[in-house]
Amino acid sequence: MPSSHKLLFARHVEDRLASTRALLGELGYDSLLIHSGRAEFRLFDDQAPPFRAHAAFASWLPLPFAEDCLLEIRVADRPRLWFLQPRDYWHLPPSPPADWWQDAFDIELVEEREQWAECFDRSRALAVIGRRRDLAEQLGGAELNPSALIAGMAEARTVKTGWERECMARANDIAARAHLAAADVFESGGSELEIHLAYLAAAGQDQDQLPYNSIVALNEHASVLHYQHRSARRPSSARSFLIDAGADFCGYAADVTRTWTMPENRDFDDLLDAMERVQQGLCKQITAGISFVDLHRQAHLDIAAVLEQAELVRMSPEEMVESGVSSYFFPHGLGHFIGAQVHDVAGKVDSDGQPLPPPERYPFLRLTRRLEPGNVLTVEPGLYFIPILLEQLKASAFADRVNWSQVEGLVPLGGIRIEDNVLVTEAEPVNFTRQSFNRIQD
Repeated sequence: MPSSHKLLFARHVEDRLASTRALLGELGYDSLLIHSGRAEFRLFDDQAPPFRAHAAFASWLPLPFAEDCLLEIRVADRPRLWFLQPRDYWHLPPSPPADWWQDAFDIELVEEREQWAECFDRSRALAVIGRRRDLAEQLGGAELNPSALIAGMAEARTVKTGWERECMARANDIAARAHLAAADVFESGGSELEIHLAYLAAAGQDQDQLPYNSIVALNEHASVLHYQHRSARRPSSARSFLIDAGADFCGYAADVTRTWTMPENRDFDDLLDAMERVQQGLCKQITAGISFVDLHRQAHLDIAAVLEQAELVRMSPEEMVESGVSSYFFPHGLGHFIGAQVHDVAGKVDSDGQPLPPPERYPFLRLTRRLEPGNVLTVEPGLYFIPILLEQLKASAFADRVNWSQVEGLVPLGGIRIEDNVLVTEAEPVNFTRQSFNRIQD
């Protein structure tokens, strides 16, 4: 790692330590233990899903896959990492702590998790973050996952440190390179599975290392918002392609979506161009102080304008939004916080931890607060032709306002989503995703 990255990480830990110690003092704790987590077998099975560390742990350390480690934070001492390196010939133990980050912690290498159990007995007022079933034998009188502490630490995570921003920028570099490789395979007629494998190869990351399960959707599959399969069969006709796939860098996520089509699909291609303009216009509005709920409504107005201009719906944008017609074509939220978690914490509370539920009209909105410098979020408007929702629209009072022959002709192409990761600053927003694509394509 370059020396600049090491310096940014050291400052990251200093920032985390200062805010956490202040919070511990305010709440009356003298120490905090954060467990990285433990793999769990499936029910009645001896196989476990791929392990990923709890985000409360991964937001401190570049160890997203380190199982059964413990971070010890005390009000007066340096933070200590109890790093588990078991003597195991069934599985490969984790690599030792890297030189570029280990100086920020006192590190205890242990071969068995019981060796860090003594930490639970050294405090008068101890808070612990982890799963009860993982830590029940050690807890004693410690307070597990106290809500005020969890909320305060989540709020601190909404403003990204310089190191976190660099990690997400680097993750976007990886994702952009892989997205372009995936597009090449689509254009050559590849299957969803072939596209997915090309993505992984270009990213240099296995599916289990990615921050979420990739969506690789050809044709009508693009209308399934969280399409979860990857067909190995090549389509007889490749009409459209939607890929929602990210990348990991030191435990921090990129979350990127792109939509592609073949040149002969002119109507869909025109919609794709229009949605590109909508998405970029929304990204430019990511400024400190703006309400994300207001921006979500603006997205509905912008998408409704696309529907009107394409003569798909004979209503004004304002009528479509007020009547709810736009939601048949754009049913999800505009975006969410992103960081050590793909859907990062504290998106639906204010800075004091008070709930900010989404409006009843937009129940799936994951971010409802005003933006501030240091926030990083996704901006992902969509325009879909989802059979289930179109059936509901056909049965509504607005059915006669829809150009059904044209809409039904677009159903085999599924839909459009375009998603970037954007940093809020005191001035212009910084679009990590566009920067990454621009660097690769220049």
